[in-house]
Amino acid sequence: MKKILIFISVLFCLTTGSFAQNTFVKGEKVLNLGIGFGGTLYSGGYYTSRIPPVSASFEVGVKDNLFDEKSSLGVGGYLGFTGAKWQYGNWGYKNSSVIVGVRGVLHYQLVEKLDTYTGLLLGYNIVKSEEFGTDLGGYNYSSSSSGVAYSWFVGGRYWFSEKFAGMLELGYGISYLNIGVSLKF
Repeated sequence: MKKILIFISVLFCLTTGSFAQNTFVKGEKVLNLGIGFGGTLYSGGYYTSRIPPVSASFEVGVKDNLFDEKSSLGVGGYLGFTGAKWQYGNWGYKNSSVIVGVRGVLHYQLVEKLDTYTGLLLGYNIVKSEEFGTDLGGYNYSSSSSGVAYSWFVGGRYWFSEKFAGMLELGYGISYLNIGVSLKF
């Protein structure tokens, strides 16, 4: 039992000692580009076409060593878009949703080259719906519905090189799952 404890202690020291410094630090700028999967927008029958959810976020590191040398804080902007066409016969609606917001992001590096993070999004969701077709005898409806959008999210970026990473986020922005790339400036 004593040998096992010593082995685990040595292994722990070796692995924690091999961690690199935080992968996101004060002054760095990162652009995330993603495509979304899953969500409650524009689901159900009679949707004849959909524009997949796409998003872009830009983040700047503003504070290092928040809790220890592996943590940092970033802030930035978010833009997401999706749309769909709902049609029944010759009549239907064209719908679109745009989310514009700001994000605060807490980073904590658990593994070398992997930037793990969690954060909050606060923004505005601009929703537009426009009728098309002739089944209702010439009525022409259009509407827009906008409101506050907010989200908690978790994510990670694995850095393949100094400037390029793969990115994955879970939460709610324009979709529940966002997969894409990150570029560091």
